Amino acid sequence: MSGTQWKEQLEHILGSPLRLKQIKLTEWHKATALSADSPSSPVQSGAVKVASDQWLWFAVQADGNSVEVLELKNGEVTETERNLISWSLLHLRQGKRASASPAHEAERLVEELGNWIQEAIDKGTLQSEVPDHLTAGGRLFAKMIPFLLVSEQSPRKNTYVELEKLLKSFFAEEVMLIPLKEQEWLILGPLSLLNDTENEERSVEDDETEEDLLTSMCSALHGMLATEWIGECHLAVAHPNTPAKSIVETLALLRETVYLGRKFHVSVNIHLPWLLHLERLLNSIPEPQRGRFMEQVLNRSDVLLEPEILMTLETFFSLDCNVSETAKKLYIHRNTLLYRLDKLKQETGLDVRVFRDAVLVKIILLLYKVTKRK
Repeated sequence: MSGTQWKEQLEHILGSPLRLKQIKLTEWHKATALSADSPSSPVQSGAVKVASDQWLWFAVQADGNSVEVLELKNGEVTETERNLISWSLLHLRQGKRASASPAHEAERLVEELGNWIQEAIDKGTLQSEVPDHLTAGGRLFAKMIPFLLVSEQSPRKNTYVELEKLLKSFFAEEVMLIPLKEQEWLILGPLSLLNDTENEERSVEDDETEEDLLTSMCSALHGMLATEWIGECHLAVAHPNTPAKSIVETLALLRETVYLGRKFHVSVNIHLPWLLHLERLLNSIPEPQRGRFMEQVLNRSDVLLEPEILMTLETFFSLDCNVSETAKKLYIHRNTLLYRLDKLKQETGLDVRVFRDAVLVKIILLLYKVTKRK
């Protein structure tokens, strides 16, 4: 039955006009249920609630943070008619699902899963486990690799189908794509991807960790997405886990990772949670305290803010404070690098070749990015 023909038929049977309207999910949960109903339970088509002394709401379908309801005045229908309406809406929805293609049904499932995850995050229930009917037939009980993709551009039409096809082609494996916000997707890849990456051609002497493999995979995926699909985008990855048990907590971690990466490292598009521990700590410090700290340390000298010194220090820290490798990366003589580091020590009293001073300078550079940038 297409369009609103079902509504017209119900109006004809009842001899009374019915009204379709959208309400917030919070409004639905606040209304009085006529049967057992948990505030956190999914909205079922055909469920009925009393919105006030005057109105009855029959759930047609839920979509994200809203619910489409059929509204009519309380008292205008008998209990039998009320049950008829509920039964009709329930079977109407089931009929639509039964007639849907497998691909469309799979997309509907992941959309519903994405909505459930977002609701759990909004409520702060990060330890929530995925309801059985949203585990994709049990697929989410297997360990999977979670990626968070955030686009800088508005999505195109049919984005889901296009992106899913591209991901399956890239990984040559079955992946699960979960739409979240308008420009945000959660990608779940099978654990076998790690084994595939590990078995690719590489030196026998290489001793790559799981984090190294995840970093390589994330870098390759970002490169493909940036050039072949969406352009400017950000990508984060976390350690493999069981989505059915921890998908909400994982998404919260990945979102925080992208936020911290974009805040402290504006030129970086690949964000790894295990590399942002210091940034996470500094971000928890109130802004006034960060500002006072920067004023105190920068009063010693402004040499830290000179472009040449900034570039030198960024490279030095990225290469684990290795003088020889830093000189090579900067295409300068080793003595030139030592001269710059000595100049910094003379002006500020901080020698970045000493661990204690190196940590302090690293903190200063990170805070400078977020307290001085306009």
